[in-house]
Amino acid sequence: MNVQFAGIAALLSRSAIPPYSAAMPLYLDDTIVALASPPGPALRGIVRVSGVETVDIAAKLFRPDEESANWRLAKVPQRFAGQLDLPSIIVPVPTGLMFWPTRRSYTGQPMAEFHLSGSVPLLEATLEHLCENGARLARRGEFTMRAFLSGRIDLLQAEAVLGVIEATDHEELQKALTQLGGRITSRLGQLRINLIALLGDLEAGLDFVEEDIEFITKNEITHRLDAALVLLKELTDVSASRLPAGYRRRVVLAGLPNAGKSTLFNRLIGQQKAIVSPIAGTTRDYLTATLRLESMEVELIDTAGWEDAADLIMERAQELRAEQVSASDLVVWCTAVDLSEKDRTQDARLRKLAVLRCPTSLSVITRCDLLADSGAADPESDAGSSHRISAKNGDGIEALRTELRQQLAGSRSGRSELLGTTAVRCRNSLHRTIQSLERAQSATIEHCGDELIAVEIRHALHELSTILGEVYTDDILDHIFSNFCIGK
Repeated sequence: MNVQFAGIAALLSRSAIPPYSAAMPLYLDDTIVALASPPGPALRGIVRVSGVETVDIAAKLFRPDEESANWRLAKVPQRFAGQLDLPSIIVPVPTGLMFWPTRRSYTGQPMAEFHLSGSVPLLEATLEHLCENGARLARRGEFTMRAFLSGRIDLLQAEAVLGVIEATDHEELQKALTQLGGRITSRLGQLRINLIALLGDLEAGLDFVEEDIEFITKNEITHRLDAALVLLKELTDVSASRLPAGYRRRVVLAGLPNAGKSTLFNRLIGQQKAIVSPIAGTTRDYLTATLRLESMEVELIDTAGWEDAADLIMERAQELRAEQVSASDLVVWCTAVDLSEKDRTQDARLRKLAVLRCPTSLSVITRCDLLADSGAADPESDAGSSHRISAKNGDGIEALRTELRQQLAGSRSGRSELLGTTAVRCRNSLHRTIQSLERAQSATIEHCGDELIAVEIRHALHELSTILGEVYTDDILDHIFSNFCIGK
């Protein structure tokens, strides 16, 4: 959420606190305030306050109703009704105060939210007067960073908060909510507990090495290390193919010249964006547009016809087409119905090439209206694998949209449980954890001393703690939380 109000920007410019940096943890005792609802006019606006002086600062402006008079004595989170007494506003402003009096709030500090009318001047005035009474404007991600540093959430969950904000479709949102709910944290946390227990058994044996007491056998060590490696390699494999947060699936329309690609492109997006002509080779460059398939946003790309280059311009167009096809998630191979035998042979060859370039493809006959009018045979009917549509009048388009969504959702299902930002941050630590445990496993098989195995397990535990955020640096916090919006 970018701050778009001139009044808020002025407050930021007057703030004595330096811009967001790795030094941010030095200011955790400050009481911070920010707009927590989207910028712009709305039915409801939310102003969030957090810090040790939350109660005193809120009390300077909040005038509770009679039944909420003792709100400052609350011991559990509650909602209180009342009014805001803002010096720059002539009349009292009705508001609801959501008050968390203890460390059980989101940030682990006393926290309050004012729920009031979403008027832009009113929200500006509320922020300004809260700052005049001792609060300061929060930086990007500062509320979530406080939640992390207070132990309310771990680093994986903090990254999931950003994932929820940036989710572009239902699948991405579900992935973020799963990570926020702690599913991955619990798996890695249990793995860490198991490795600590294994390390304890090894070090107990080291204390009694002269007594010839065996606390754990080599076979049991190997078995427990194998179980840990299975989980870690699974996470590593899927995180290697994880798409970045906010990534939109790419669907490329490809086929021979004059196969109805541009007409289909226009039909799917509902606009006349691509030039349509009966002259083959009209599309020389590629076009892109956003296509919404229910809750999923897709990047739809119309490419030049698949043919040999006759000049430098067409050669470049073919290069761009190849780049788009190779980077796509799904190729829709378009075929016209009035193909000669020669063209059909060429079309089949090129479609196979397209499949090789992209793991998923879909064959579409774009002019079934001409086929029906002429009574001609469907050249692809034997295969039974082509979707018959009319890009011109819209027949079969809704069925095609449904098929596109199902294909893209299916290809997404094998992706990582980790959000893109988490996968990038954790990838190296996961690899180092695996390497340490593999060295521990080799040392066990080769009957090396238990002290060598223990050293490698300690290295693995350190890397796991880095993933979970129990070990971190200011640079890591700076990188993660500076990508948040203000108010989160």
